[in-house]
Amino acid sequence: MEETIEKVKTLIIGSGPAGYTAAIYAARADLKPVLYTGMEPGGQLTTTTEVDNFPGYPDGIDGPTMMIQLQKQAERFGTDVRIGMVTDVALSKEEGGIHHVTVDNKKKIEAQTIIISTGASAKYLNIPSEQRLRGGGVSACAVCDGFFYKGQDVAIVGAGDTAAEEASYLANICNKVTMLVRKDHMRASKAMQHRVNSLKNIEVRFNTEVDEVLGEQVVEGLRMVNNQTGEKEDIAITGLFIAIGHKPNTDIFKGQLDMDDTGYIITKGKSTKTNLPGVFASGDAQDKEYRQAVTAAGTGCMAALDAERYLASIGSIQEAVAGNYNL
Repeated sequence: MEETIEKVKTLIIGSGPAGYTAAIYAARADLKPVLYTGMEPGGQLTTTTEVDNFPGYPDGIDGPTMMIQLQKQAERFGTDVRIGMVTDVALSKEEGGIHHVTVDNKKKIEAQTIIISTGASAKYLNIPSEQRLRGGGVSACAVCDGFFYKGQDVAIVGAGDTAAEEASYLANICNKVTMLVRKDHMRASKAMQHRVNSLKNIEVRFNTEVDEVLGEQVVEGLRMVNNQTGEKEDIAITGLFIAIGHKPNTDIFKGQLDMDDTGYIITKGKSTKTNLPGVFASGDAQDKEYRQAVTAAGTGCMAALDAERYLASIGSIQEAVAGNYNL
């Protein structure tokens, strides 16, 4: 029996703020988007308890609820949201070409346009107590969650520019920030090191790692270990921020799309266009600077508009309406 290949106008890969916003705009433009959620439906915000910095929520909202609402909004306009993981792609290099996608190693799809919204995954220490308390005081985004620890004692793990920047941010709102650096020096730029050293409520602990995060339901303390002497010490904190980097979820596109050294997809100018026609990237898969829900949503909107204009430019919308694609 011959395998049936589904044909779609716009395929959206990923379901965070970027993916769902792209879906809303694409559906309203009659691109009849099909969205595959990926391994983590809703993206990183599903692990965030409170979202207080997304416009339109004066009382804040919890991350999972926000993602459910975004999904419902996308579906209201006709987005076909599906649980599934894109496992293989063969992207066309030709203008107006067809992109071939495999879902869950079996389902075949031919797409005229693809919007990549696969996001990035924060790197964690992967110790049991840390994983257990994610969302209960353990966070990978100080800018997102630091507000909830205003006036409290917190700790941050990391030694690069991002860790130094987030430690400085936390120092402005928290009582004390303990910074754990695994080696005997920081990797951050000299300018960022000077900023950290100039803030009196930041204490830098070199050659120090997390041994255990203390607390049952929420973070109550931290057990640190000196990796030179083996000496352990407990401190009382209410929040632990992990700032050891992010990994964009873009491995499946390597060798086909232009990326930087860490795997972030490179887009052209102020657009979401990649180096291949009809393929657009949005959200944390292409943004290593801001990594906020609102900026991800903005690029999702841009990607849908870019896809709509691309389809119009090659005359594919008329062909699709005639029944050649999707439907």
